[in-house]
Amino acid sequence: MDRNELISTVVKWAKSHGFKDIQANIEGYDTPKSYERAADSQLFTPDVTATNMFNKHYLEVSMKTDTLRSSVSKWKLLSELASLKGGKLYLMAPRGHVRFTRDIVAQHNIPAEVVKID
Repeated sequence: MDRNELISTVVKWAKSHGFKDIQANIEGYDTPKSYERAADSQLFTPDVTATNMFNKHYLEVSMKTDTLRSSVSKWKLLSELASLKGGKLYLMAPRGHVRFTRDIVAQHNIPAEVVKID
């Protein structure tokens, strides 16, 4: 599965779990707001944002990757933004990537909920 198919799966998961105002970084949806890191002007765009009970949540596809440092930075930023808005960061991991994601979350102490998607 490519990343866009996984994002579509995440959108379906969000809808089935009662999330509203869904924005996704794929065609057919409004693109979520990007955030820029001041230190190096790097842009971070969430895969999916949604609201539930008036709180904003961030849903990110998590896969084994060579750009681990960038992923960890993005997850920390999105987790912080979610907590400021009363929401939560969900790391959506496809089969084969769940343990990797849980290990990274534990190792870097990132407050996020890891969810297995198919």
